[in-house]
Amino acid sequence: MELREGQVAVVTGAASGIGLAMARRFAAEGLAVVLGDVERDALEAAADELAADGAQVLARTVDVSDPEAVRSFADAAYGAFGAVHVLCNNAGVGSGAEGRMWEHEPNDWKWAFSVNVWGVFHGIQAFVPRMLAGGEPGHVVNTSSGDGGIAPLPTASVYAVTKAAVVTMTESLYAHLGAERARVGASVLFPGPHMLRTGLWESHRNRPERYAKQRPRRTPYRSLAQWEAAMKEAGREVAFTPVEEVAAHVVDGIRADRFWMLPASEHSDRQIRARSRSMLDRTNPSYLEGFILDGRD
Repeated sequence: MELREGQVAVVTGAASGIGLAMARRFAAEGLAVVLGDVERDALEAAADELAADGAQVLARTVDVSDPEAVRSFADAAYGAFGAVHVLCNNAGVGSGAEGRMWEHEPNDWKWAFSVNVWGVFHGIQAFVPRMLAGGEPGHVVNTSSGDGGIAPLPTASVYAVTKAAVVTMTESLYAHLGAERARVGASVLFPGPHMLRTGLWESHRNRPERYAKQRPRRTPYRSLAQWEAAMKEAGREVAFTPVEEVAAHVVDGIRADRFWMLPASEHSDRQIRARSRSMLDRTNPSYLEGFILDGRD
């Protein structure tokens, strides 16, 4: 798909991190941008920044777990610009779960699924029919993760399960769009290949009361900075991928109509091969053994 001035890109989870980087890149390509996020102050700051750089911007607070809110968000986008050409379902949260899977609180799962899975579906349902009806070229990008989308990190199993679901949902969307011979493409994004400096580690700041934890955490939440410091103290240097590189990868992938927005990575390739080999050989998942033997949460 050609990206050009006059087109419109919608990004959820757009107030910071990957979402804001994508919005900046789309604006630099001449697209109008529609930003959605649950954090009003950060969203307004992002919109002001983009507008100051000359972009056409519409910003709306939206809880992607609420289908009515997402439909209203779509109404606002179409009301302002009359069309949407790129949809990035990017909003996501960590679950805040602790311990082994059987110790997790149901609300940890409900909250993560409501945003990471239902949020993607609500975006598809609110925008894709209108994108198809418009008849113009378009593209949908759903954000997954190497954790779950490629192979699970068992110490973040709730998040991994949701991101695995995003891959299957996007594969199905791709097939459905193909069956319609639509001019709208679909891609699944694996941000990386390294760690990212995003607000995911502090997702709990936006946790709604309806999904509140039922019991106090046994350990305090750790910020990304605290985790990075702990890794350095243990002698492990952490590599980070700039979010701007992720945004560039998205733009390149849309232009190439590339389904797997999966940056080159020896680590990811090893995981893919190990998992595929285990399935083809009908053997136990040895690629998880390091986590099984590790007693850390």
